[in-house]
Amino acid sequence: MFARTKRLTLRPFWPEDAAALAPRIAYSEVIGMLAQVPWPYTLADAEGFTARARDAADPCFAILAHETLPQHAAPPTLVGGIAVIDHGEGHELGYWLTPSAWGRGYATEAGHAVVDMVRHALPIERLTGWHFADNPASGRVLRKLGFRDTGRREPRASRGRGGKAEAVVMELDLGDRAPMPMAA
Repeated sequence: MFARTKRLTLRPFWPEDAAALAPRIAYSEVIGMLAQVPWPYTLADAEGFTARARDAADPCFAILAHETLPQHAAPPTLVGGIAVIDHGEGHELGYWLTPSAWGRGYATEAGHAVVDMVRHALPIERLTGWHFADNPASGRVLRKLGFRDTGRREPRASRGRGGKAEAVVMELDLGDRAPMPMAA
């Protein structure tokens, strides 16, 4: 699956993305907000991640901005990643952005595109999402996407933190499936 928004392209990660991925995610302030990403993050980690086989039921996208930060330019620039992760007990939305892309609305824009794809193309009734309690910006993104706070707080592991921290659990009901407009 691919998606194009006003400012972003969402597409699968390709092996040739590894060299761009490694330096964009390898910030302690990024990896410390994620669960499974190793720290320190290396080119070998990026090569392994981008080489993984995926299918349509395992949506994982590179977020590419159509503008180079901070100046506009023609080639899209990798600024983050977004995925729907199947944990066997449900599906979870996860995302990250490189620090130079923070505060531009990219996570919300990419999130709307992915939620729309999931709502209309996959047999998923509910998405969960969570953010560490010390990352309220991620909670604001989830609320803008329509997620609601479940009232649950639970410890979540973070390889980047080297332990667990309190996380706020949120969810989004996808049961209302309006027809998706089709192009001729």
